[in-house]
Amino acid sequence: MYQRKGSIAYRPGLDAMHKLDKHLKHPHREFKSIHIGGTNGKGSTAHIIASVLQEAGFKTGLYSSPHLLDFRERIKIDGLIIPKQKVVDFVFNNKIFFEKNKFSFFEMTVGMAFWYFSKKKVDYAVIEVGLGGRLDATNIITPELSIITNIGLDHVEFLGDNHAAIAKEKAGIIKNKIPVVIGEKKCSTQKIFQEKAYSCNSSLHFVKKDSNNYFSDLKGKYQIKNIRTASTALNIISNGSFDKSLIQKGLSNVLKNTKLMGRWQIIKDHPKVILDVAHNKEGLIEITKQISTLNYRKLHLVLGFVKGRVVKDLLALFPVESNFYLSSPNIERAITLIDLKNKIKGSELNIKIEKSIVTAYKNALSNSNSSDLILVTGSTFVIAEILKFVKK
Repeated sequence: MYQRKGSIAYRPGLDAMHKLDKHLKHPHREFKSIHIGGTNGKGSTAHIIASVLQEAGFKTGLYSSPHLLDFRERIKIDGLIIPKQKVVDFVFNNKIFFEKNKFSFFEMTVGMAFWYFSKKKVDYAVIEVGLGGRLDATNIITPELSIITNIGLDHVEFLGDNHAAIAKEKAGIIKNKIPVVIGEKKCSTQKIFQEKAYSCNSSLHFVKKDSNNYFSDLKGKYQIKNIRTASTALNIISNGSFDKSLIQKGLSNVLKNTKLMGRWQIIKDHPKVILDVAHNKEGLIEITKQISTLNYRKLHLVLGFVKGRVVKDLLALFPVESNFYLSSPNIERAITLIDLKNKIKGSELNIKIEKSIVTAYKNALSNSNSSDLILVTGSTFVIAEILKFVKK
């Protein structure tokens, strides 16, 4: 489980996935798919597209990762998670083959999603890349459309330490004669996508900044980019047959249709408490832009990070007068409390190191008044712990 353990659980390459796919009798060939990669925004974009497809009357599968509260969130059809019994059946019927071949958790989960979507005869499946693209387990599919939302410096130990190298890995989802949508046009990566698309004889579509005037029930101004990318993709998929009212209806009902959590999610009003899964520099920059548009008395930040993050640089993105509550999410990949203390030595920010993420959240609440803002962010796993706590 890469998301929880890190590099020791990461296994790039498609040989094992092809073997599993053959064993399952190639279930992904039974439905149309849309493949979505990118550094940030691919989850939101996937859910937006799924919502619009549902409103258009298509039975729509959605595969995304990681999950927040329940593993089964990764595999949905029309917003409903895969039933427990289906998970049990899949594992029971294939257990000997799994154990013999030692597939990764992610490979088995992707296989389960494709099997379930095939069994339920979905019209479309929206498939989110796990990590990178070229060697990701999802990359055995031949989709109707490939989407790359953007390129940022994340997972550099696997994908490369510059935008061009990372773009090459993510461009690996571009397939022969399959159109591709690129969410952001940048000088450092544009040529890479152009060359890959040309070599694959694939039509290339860079999203225009003035693509639409749509709005969504997903809050946060950063969603504007994802809305543009999704609407561009939907116009290509439908050959322009989806009218604007249909796309807008899907955009207005993303939360209802897909049950997406953790994207500028407001869970309390006085004080206002917002959860967001932003977990890298590019994502947190977008969050700080959103914060700058809000009115509040004091900002309280509940943060936790996984290993590899430059903590001081990330903290420096936020207003210096904020109160910072730092802790370690309960996963092996997390930066430990001892390491956190070392990483913030010499900082003049108002930082408290708490024994747990929930304790950090409780202390932020107790130190705030009704006109304050509490933002919980930094890692998907931080959000998961707070959601579990508030749902008790």
